[in-house]
Amino acid sequence: MSFQSKNEIARALREHRIQPTSQRVEIAHVLFERGMEAGADHHMSADEVLERVNADYHRVSKATVYNTLRLFEETGLIRAVVVSSSKVFFDANTEPHHHLYDESTGTLQDIPAEDIDTAQLFHKLPEGVSGNDLDIVVRVRGQATSAG
Repeated sequence: MSFQSKNEIARALREHRIQPTSQRVEIAHVLFERGMEAGADHHMSADEVLERVNADYHRVSKATVYNTLRLFEETGLIRAVVVSSSKVFFDANTEPHHHLYDESTGTLQDIPAEDIDTAQLFHKLPEGVSGNDLDIVVRVRGQATSAG
């Protein structure tokens, strides 16, 4: 998603049945506008969101950021991408896609959904069970390059 103004962000929050408080609008602004400035598939941790919001806005508590991110996720405004028990990224791109996580650099990149053939996965489910979502995180570790 991309918004032209904070008024558009507030409208999007209302469309997701979220009361657009000034803090929520600022957090959404960081996720949707500032995050996209860094790249189309930029993902941020809660601490990165907190740092960016507090750099431009009056003090927002860590609890407010975490609670707002959870609310945004629960209402489908963003996706949480869990790469380990201690590392979660937040993704403003809610279109179907997967992720590549580089454990060496701690970076997360999008993989277009069509680049991974998942058709067979849902056919292997037990009878009476249906799949409703698929979130693939491919974990890699980059090789160190030698200097000579």
